Amino acid sequence: MLMLSILLVNPFVDRFMEGGPLFMSLILICLILALICIVIAFLNVKKDEVKSKKMTSLASDISILGLVFGLLGSIIGMIMAFDAISALGDVSQGMMASGLKVAFLTTVFGCITFILPRIGIIILKALQRN
Repeated sequence: MLMLSILLVNPFVDRFMEGGPLFMSLILICLILALICIVIAFLNVKKDEVKSKKMTSLASDISILGLVFGLLGSIIGMIMAFDAISALGDVSQGMMASGLKVAFLTTVFGCITFILPRIGIIILKALQRN
């Protein structure tokens, strides 16, 4: 029960929900899949080099997909923000900044989804060359 209340008050969960559950969930799935592929590649780096290279390549593709989902979510969020602005007419700078912040949350999460697996991929490629 305590763990559930901690999760619900967590600022990361708040940011996740602010960014839009659909695109943020897709990016999170890409991050989890990429990390799973990297773990499998690390476990097979000495036993089965072909499988390790395939998993490394798959992790690379999945991390790029997460980045693209982030950019797409950001673009769609900006379009929705501009639609709301045009419907209201006159908008304050605070409202504009708030809308842009929400639109860029998916881009940030997509970049994290790209960078974290990329670090593992660089290490894996160095190990596979030896």
